[in-house]
This record gives sequence, C-alpha cells and structure tokens, in this order.
Amino acid sequence: MNIILFDGDCHFCNTSVQFIIKRDQKKYFKFASLQSEIGQKLLEEFQIPKTTDSLIFIEGNSSYIKSTAALKICRRLDGMWKLLYPFLIIPKFLRNTVYDVVAKNRHKLMKQTECRIPTKEELERFLH
Repeated sequence: MNIILFDGDCHFCNTSVQFIIKRDQKKYFKFASLQSEIGQKLLEEFQIPKTTDSLIFIEGNSSYIKSTAALKICRRLDGMWKLLYPFLIIPKFLRNTVYDVVAKNRHKLMKQTECRIPTKEELERFLH
C-alpha cells in the first residue's frame, strides 16, 4: 500500500498530486483526499490525528507526515527528484519548519482556483 493522502479542498495540494502523477510513470502511488471515506478510515487505522494538516504518505505499514512524507515521495519519482531524498539527514524540526512555512502560505502560493480534470487512467489511481 503506497497511498498519498492530501487535502482535497486545497488547490496547492491538488496541483502537488498532479505533479506527482506526471513523475510517477511506474504508478507506485495511489491517492485519496483526507476528506474521503477511505481517507478518514486510513487516518483512524494509522492513528493519525484528524486535525493533522499535512500531506500524509502511507507506505506499507508505516505513515509519514510533513517533510518526511514529501522526501519519501521524492525518492520514488522519476527524474532528478530522487536527489532530494538524502535531505532526510537534516533534523526533522528544521525540515518541518520549512514545510510549515510553505503549508501556511499554500493558499497564497496558488493563484489558480480551478483543478484540472484527471484523465480516466489517472482517476483509476484515486481511492474512493
């Protein structure tokens, strides 16, 4: 199970999902919004507080949030994104400080107010 949980109400998060899909030719990841039934079920199953305001990556029997999730996702992406994975050696509190600044300003960062409609093939990767 390699699932990315994202805020389905956030344009920055939706854009991030599209970014990942384009760089995941092996189709390693599946996706579910935090607001979906399966998203809520996974939060409970992995004992992640429902108030968690972060990208969540579930890989096997482990879950990751914030910068750890983002870097573990980068490890599986096509191209040079894998080169970001070694940043895991940076202490989590420093990585998460940067993550939190971006997350806090994500609505300001995205001027786009519409989401791209996924293709039929892409839709098959979303859990309901």
